[in-house]
Amino acid sequence: MTDHRATRANDRTETIMRATLDLAREVGYAKLSIEAVATRAGVGKHTIYRRWPSRGLLFLDAVLSLNTEGLDHPDTGDIVADLREVMTKAADLLGRPPWGPLYQDLIGEAQHDPDVAAALNRRFIEPQTANTLTRLKAAKDQGQLAPDFDLDLAFEILSGPLYYRFLITQQPVTHDYIDRVLQAVFAGMSPRPQTR
Repeated sequence: MTDHRATRANDRTETIMRATLDLAREVGYAKLSIEAVATRAGVGKHTIYRRWPSRGLLFLDAVLSLNTEGLDHPDTGDIVADLREVMTKAADLLGRPPWGPLYQDLIGEAQHDPDVAAALNRRFIEPQTANTLTRLKAAKDQGQLAPDFDLDLAFEILSGPLYYRFLITQQPVTHDYIDRVLQAVFAGMSPRPQTR
């Protein structure tokens, strides 16, 4: 009986998150309401509030339930190629529905709701950052990056232009743009010849 209840609870959770995503795509996050999600999912509002204390945290779980596989960094021995692979996959993911518009709304909500910001950082931003920093450290250890280069700063320099385009100017983050960013960044991160 416990397995049946757990399965039913999981099914209900998935139904609620799917209803949240469907409604967010239809009306936008700004007009998304717990009442509308409850109606669409065929549950009571109290069922939603038992699982999620706010609309923002429900939206966060729903967005993060979408597939983001393939964003782990490979280690082929070529740091630029490895970063390019992950950056282009991320750009492709964010450049089209449903991820792109939903993630923009999620970032917007994180600016107003500290709980959403903390959860987004803990569950998505920090793991992605750690994965990139691990790959950059391996490249540094292999002599592909200057030994004194600040890896945290490198991550910020690499991700900043992408978020700037994605969130501020809303210009497309194309593969060509990623190539230009990597070329500009790695001209400064490459090991410099030793002077005597």
